Amino acid sequence: MTTWGIVATVKAEPDTILEFAAHHLELGADEVNIYLDAPSDAKDVLAAHPKVNVLQCDDKYWKMRRPKETHQRPPMHQGRQFANAKWAYMHTSVDWLAHIDVDEFLWPKTDIKTQLDKLPSDCLCARIRPIEALSGDGEETHFKACSENWMQRLDETPKIYPEFGPYLNGGFLSHVAGKLFVRTGLQDIKFKIHNLETPSGNNPGEVLLENTELLHMHAKSWEDWLKTYQYRKTMGSYREELAPPIQPPGVRENDPDAPNLHRLFLALEDAGGDTGLRQFFNEVCAATPELLQRLRTYGHLRSYKTDFAGAVLRHFKT
Repeated sequence: MTTWGIVATVKAEPDTILEFAAHHLELGADEVNIYLDAPSDAKDVLAAHPKVNVLQCDDKYWKMRRPKETHQRPPMHQGRQFANAKWAYMHTSVDWLAHIDVDEFLWPKTDIKTQLDKLPSDCLCARIRPIEALSGDGEETHFKACSENWMQRLDETPKIYPEFGPYLNGGFLSHVAGKLFVRTGLQDIKFKIHNLETPSGNNPGEVLLENTELLHMHAKSWEDWLKTYQYRKTMGSYREELAPPIQPPGVRENDPDAPNLHRLFLALEDAGGDTGLRQFFNEVCAATPELLQRLRTYGHLRSYKTDFAGAVLRHFKT
């Protein structure tokens, strides 16, 4: 039977890290590779599980990984993610490895092992499409999806998000590209965040893993979003140099009519401080009845009951 695992570089609260690991163990992961980007009280709990490999990415680790580099620890977290994913890939014992983030959770409709086992032999990577969590109360968590077709997405997004949709790709604050499962054993590869680079080209034999979604808990609440807002604006998915979200993939022109999220958020801050940001959040990230109905109309509403905390109790002694 096909085996699979995940790799993630994480900097989060201990409970968040444990929920992430436990959920994927619950799905049947044969290997969970956790690279701690900062010290965490979760380390010993994780290390006690036989299917979890946990590494502390301290100065000793980076000196071992990059002995000839002037800056042994990559300054950007994206560079640290690349390096750690490659290291896990080089040392894994599973057939397929997925590179995801601590706020992302695989959500399969059918067994992941069976899905991967059915992929053709020339498929070297399988893409998992993301859906973004909406903030709200209730037994279910609501998520937004978007069309895979670019022109359809461009048409639908302003209708679903009337004020801010023209500035967003599918209404998402983060990526719409998704993440990859990569077949292991390949040589001279770069296991990046959204793509696999190989000597023969990018993403060879790519197939969409249709029966698995990626739950992205990007903005679980207003308070949760504000905690990470400044970091994302300077170092993460809202940073200044990124392309405008509504441009097609690969287009990097600085179109003043298509500002990226960094410039949009600066404008909202200038106009109204937190009030402007809250207005944005309420339309784009809050599970209001109006937004849920619009998402339902266009077939982009997903609603799931999650039990991440329960998974921790079942897989870890805390």
